Amino acid sequence: MLDVKIVGGSVVDGTGAARRRADVGIRDGHVVAIGDVDETAARTVDADGLVVAPGFVDIHTHYDAQAFWDPALTPSPLHGVTTIVGGNCGFTIAPLAAGEADYLMRMLARVEGMPLESLAAGVPWDWQSFGEYLDRLDGTLAVNAGFLVGHSALRRVAMGERSHEPAADDDVDAMRRMLGESLGAGGLGFSSSQAPTHNDGDGEPVPSRAATREELVSLCRVVRDHPGTTLEFIPTVGPFSEEHIALMAAMSAAGARPLNWNVLVVGAGTDTYKEQLAASDRAAERGGRVLALTVPSVMQLHLNFRSGFLFDALPGWGPTMALPDDEKLRALVDPEVRRRLRESAEADAGLFRAMLRWDRLQIGETFAPENKRFAGRTVGDVAQELGAEPFDALLDIVVTDGLRTVLMPPARGDDPESWRMRAEAWRDPRVVVGASDAGAHLDMLATFSYSTSLLAASRTHQLVPLEEAVHLLTDVQARLYGIRDRGRLAEGGYADVVVFDEDRVAPGPVHTSHDLPAGAGRLYAAAEGIEHVLVNGTEIVRGGELTGERPGALLRSGQDTETVEVAGVRTG
Repeated sequence: MLDVKIVGGSVVDGTGAARRRADVGIRDGHVVAIGDVDETAARTVDADGLVVAPGFVDIHTHYDAQAFWDPALTPSPLHGVTTIVGGNCGFTIAPLAAGEADYLMRMLARVEGMPLESLAAGVPWDWQSFGEYLDRLDGTLAVNAGFLVGHSALRRVAMGERSHEPAADDDVDAMRRMLGESLGAGGLGFSSSQAPTHNDGDGEPVPSRAATREELVSLCRVVRDHPGTTLEFIPTVGPFSEEHIALMAAMSAAGARPLNWNVLVVGAGTDTYKEQLAASDRAAERGGRVLALTVPSVMQLHLNFRSGFLFDALPGWGPTMALPDDEKLRALVDPEVRRRLRESAEADAGLFRAMLRWDRLQIGETFAPENKRFAGRTVGDVAQELGAEPFDALLDIVVTDGLRTVLMPPARGDDPESWRMRAEAWRDPRVVVGASDAGAHLDMLATFSYSTSLLAASRTHQLVPLEEAVHLLTDVQARLYGIRDRGRLAEGGYADVVVFDEDRVAPGPVHTSHDLPAGAGRLYAAAEGIEHVLVNGTEIVRGGELTGERPGALLRSGQDTETVEVAGVRTG
């Protein structure tokens, strides 16, 4: 007898092949039959009129901490995701040195928008090695999950409070040893960041930003000695220099692994992305394989002065944004501090100043009763009503709201031409779809719905056929990371399955949910049209609701992944 039989659906297998009407039989966590399945089953799922596809694979998340208080890793499975990769951007919570949990918590709160109170209340912080961290999660999760080894964590253990400084040879040797041990325990690869927006809880650049080219390349060489591993990196924000291109090529060649970089922004009125994609061609000429990770949706930012993220990228703003809440409030009331912040920001001609024009910021959500009437309006409109300068009006509202005011820069790229450009990028062999950032920027981004956003946009704007859209969400990611027997719906493979209504599938409305440890809030959205989600043959979502089951596998390199090498680069 089968454990589960899914009957009457249109099977889209993830390879890009045309759909076909077929039943799917599942036993012992695997797909054992696709076609006309007559065998009886303990449970039968009626998929008449629905699509039956492999579960979606999300290779860019930050669920490393959330996994302890939310084993379902929500809202990802509600959007059809059955496999995730965490530990991106160099930000992991293992390995962990004694007494360093506070530093990592404050860094994650600052750079990845995770509430500090939730990190303190919801994570045990009772491991040291990366292997001990993985063991704590093994057998506890609803979805399959694997984790990269983060550079900033390695540096903090090896160098302690010197982690913001250049590393000596002994320091690099210590990092190499820890990285090798972490990969040997199952880490899926190495991640790092040199993005200028990444600062820690003290307002200082995160440790990985102090790394030299030689250090990064040396650490990548460790990866080639461990099967089933990969590389992930953020070189900068905005256009690439020749040094960025050369560095990514050297890292990929040294590790003999593909390197995916984050994030390619397409459809915002600029052709910068085309120049960034050319980096893949240049890397190939130098013996590397470099791919861009792109978000398949319009990125609507939700910012606030409490976290200070992105505001701290403005010249001279970092120290003020790093202050504790009470000190920050006092600073933002001080006329001299206001003058200094305004003048330094308005003298900047860079990307973030253009994004953070005071008068164009929309007030998304307010909290003080006297500010309620401002929600949904621009700062410029409110300032005109109050007879104040936009910057002063903005800070007055923020201070009255106790720093929690939600501010939204104008979203760009929600037009037919931008969507056409995005679809063109999705199909480019130098690009992989993802960058959901799920588990991070909890009060800033709702890109966790990237999968249902892609499916809905493809339908609404007639961008790519459904079979191709599913391929972009499943097989492409699984093959890039060498994830065994997942990403395709095939006999013998693991039964990670999503059943959805192609005519209705879409993200649900975004709202704030106060369901984190210590009562902290986060942006949240369920999905429309996702009817059933199975992981390893067990249903974890039914009718858009979690079932409470936890059948997810902890993915370990070499055991659950196979090596994806760079053509022409020998290993061993």
